[in-house]
Amino acid sequence: MTVRVDHAVTSGTFSLDGQTFDVDNNIWVVGDDTECVVFDAPHDVAAIRRVVGDRRVVAILATHAHDDHVRVAPELARVTGAPVLLHPDDRVLWDLVHPGLAPDGGLSDGQEITVGDTVLRVLHTPGHSPGACSFHAPSLGVVFTGDTLFRGGPGATGRSFSDFATIVESIRTRLLTLPADTVVHTGHGDDTSIGAEAPHLQDWLARGH
Repeated sequence: MTVRVDHAVTSGTFSLDGQTFDVDNNIWVVGDDTECVVFDAPHDVAAIRRVVGDRRVVAILATHAHDDHVRVAPELARVTGAPVLLHPDDRVLWDLVHPGLAPDGGLSDGQEITVGDTVLRVLHTPGHSPGACSFHAPSLGVVFTGDTLFRGGPGATGRSFSDFATIVESIRTRLLTLPADTVVHTGHGDDTSIGAEAPHLQDWLARGH
């Protein structure tokens, strides 16, 4: 069966460092007609389940642990039976959202997760957060970058546990080395491509954010 990428948008809030903002989050689901993986669990379990349909969820893959990406992860895990997987370096952020409740498993750089006939390769891309991860699916020509790379540049690094120099290095060494025609599916907003963003690296460094 053919593996496909399904998408929806759900709305809620993001809170950190004593501030709260309204946000729209992308929901990305990759799989065939039988099974799938879900990237992140923002805001609304029902909205995510509508994208999943009646498929078996292999895993809930957290790009990072800001609350707008993992707020309903435990509930989604409960109703689907799927494990929540998070890079251990983001446990400090997870614990702010779900104190006393651990994720079900870890993610590590180079790890491979198979869904249908497609392999997703984990790329540890810290900077937006310490354990931020991207997920490259070479056979689909896509990479899921969470809040690490957007159309127009790096994700935000002005809050706790983030660092601009680190995110730029992650993008330079882990993402911009992917094929130029790789489609970038982001945590918020519109898609872009590696080829569209690569020429602007020096501009990002010059502006410093």
